Amino acid sequence: MRHRPDLGLAHVLPSAAAGLGASGFVDDLGVGSCTVAVVCLVDGLGAELIEDHAALFDSLADAEGGSIEAAFPTTTPTGLATLGTGRTPGQHGIVGASFWLPEEKEVLSPLHWGHNPAPLAVQPEATVFERLRDVGIPSATIAPQTYSRSGLTLAVLRGSQYYSADDVNDRTARLREVLTGKRPSLVYVYWSALDRAAHEFGITSPEWRRAASDVNSLLWQIRQELPTDGVLLVTADHGMVDCVDRVWIEDQPLLTVGVRVIAGEPRMRHIYVDPEYDTVDVVRRWQEVMGAQARVVERHEAIASGLFGHVEPGIDERIGDFIAIAQGGAIMASRTFDERVSRLRGHHGALTDAERRVPGLVIRG
Repeated sequence: MRHRPDLGLAHVLPSAAAGLGASGFVDDLGVGSCTVAVVCLVDGLGAELIEDHAALFDSLADAEGGSIEAAFPTTTPTGLATLGTGRTPGQHGIVGASFWLPEEKEVLSPLHWGHNPAPLAVQPEATVFERLRDVGIPSATIAPQTYSRSGLTLAVLRGSQYYSADDVNDRTARLREVLTGKRPSLVYVYWSALDRAAHEFGITSPEWRRAASDVNSLLWQIRQELPTDGVLLVTADHGMVDCVDRVWIEDQPLLTVGVRVIAGEPRMRHIYVDPEYDTVDVVRRWQEVMGAQARVVERHEAIASGLFGHVEPGIDERIGDFIAIAQGGAIMASRTFDERVSRLRGHHGALTDAERRVPGLVIRG
């Protein structure tokens, strides 16, 4: 599919909002005028997976648009925050799968976030849903009950009415319920099972193919519920790669010298340096050990290169003193920080095409 590197996840909901006629938004994706916009985010559905397995996703065969850029790091918390706020990671501040919160003096893991620290304090920017609510356009989120009151949901999806649904049929029923209400409306549908299958079994496994079939069924059912003046946007938070080349951080003494905190995930690590050590020296040791398996850059270089988009004051300190971005099929595994995740087969977080290219597809009712 045609790639649009100038467009990304931050453009998806604003484009839908513009299509609904809300002022202050720009329709960069070419949604066009509509009275219902359904945005379905399939966790882990990279554009390359659609291209490589087109027969599994025949629901997308007639879709308009192409692939767009995932947010960096290419991970679920950052992706959902970018989608929900229409802002870059350097603006909304959810800068990874986990990261240091200097104001709380602790590591925040957004996927395991309750109510402390306060979601509004961590991410105070208005969401697209809140902005639509303020101009009288209702919105809804359809996702599992488990996430209904999570810290991440409250931080990046607030402003929409939450409908709990756990399987394909539940989601379709909730969507039908929502679409009988007041229009125009924005509906966000989240699906996570494809990502789980890829993590556990890999993207070439029978389990992943079965999960892909469920995604296809979901998309066909959503299409059947669309009114003639409705639009379905299909996107993802990141893609996925299979990884078997593990560098265990604890087995490499040079990777732990001077390191105060390790965060992020195996494909993209935030490294926070002990104040008693020189960051340049710690970076040099990581570069020496990792070689071609990772790109290791200091915080100021990462910000200057635009990896996190425009970075607001105060957000910069959430980014590691340096970051290590895996290259090829390597991961930087850790037994002390995230051993279970480090032993999984499928991963994401880095900058390969497979991880960063996500669908930005438009299907009309």
